[in-house]
Amino acid sequence: MNANDMIPSRHTILLGMLCFAASSNAPGQSAKDIVTRAENNIRGLSSQMEMTIRIIRPSWTRTMSLKAWSKGEQYSLSVITAPPGDAGTVFLKRIKEIWNWLPSIERAIKLPPSMMAQSWMGTDFTNDDLVKASSRIDDYSHKVVGDSVIEGLKCWEIEMIPLPEAAVVWSRVNIWIDQKNYLELRLEYYDEDNKLVNILQCSDIRTLGGRLLPCKLEMIPAEKKGQETVIIYNNATFNQPIRDDFFTTQNMKKAK
Repeated sequence: MNANDMIPSRHTILLGMLCFAASSNAPGQSAKDIVTRAENNIRGLSSQMEMTIRIIRPSWTRTMSLKAWSKGEQYSLSVITAPPGDAGTVFLKRIKEIWNWLPSIERAIKLPPSMMAQSWMGTDFTNDDLVKASSRIDDYSHKVVGDSVIEGLKCWEIEMIPLPEAAVVWSRVNIWIDQKNYLELRLEYYDEDNKLVNILQCSDIRTLGGRLLPCKLEMIPAEKKGQETVIIYNNATFNQPIRDDFFTTQNMKKAK
């Protein structure tokens, strides 16, 4: 055997790269395609949901009830229905604008981008997490970086890095998506120093509104022991017509 026989040909190297790509992604799918399909699983063309939110702290627990409507990526509206002190509080996303209706002062307030990183209603979710002001599809680049098993399901691990022009909260988000049903099962959120801040764990996979979904979401701060926020999806309806004018500041005070 001479030295040239020991050097892989360009054809061999290319074949190896193609085999690796095939093992990392389904044929014809990019990482962005996978994230898009997973997001569409959650939203559909439109959605209506009822959920319970439980804020857990070492010395106390608080529970809220919430109704939420969405239409594509552009529109969402959510209203708190309990406890009485918070009932009637509404959050609206319309295109790129975020509004908050406060029944105590009967006024709608437009939230500036600087408030997107702040806690939503005292939970471990940010305003951006709940109203999805930033888009996981359009505001990030996407790259498959590995495979893992979560909840007994094989997942793609996808790294999402904000695009230079995107006004987003996180410097990096890693997301694990089930390779069979495109379910989002875990997300990790990193700050500008590349430090892990929050972990979102998704479980209790069952059919809701005719769709297979993780119905329990747990947002866990990485460095705050005994603290988390749990969202439970109770009811869901997908792909029912919702008019664009439902998502207006005028309609916020009527939402129930």
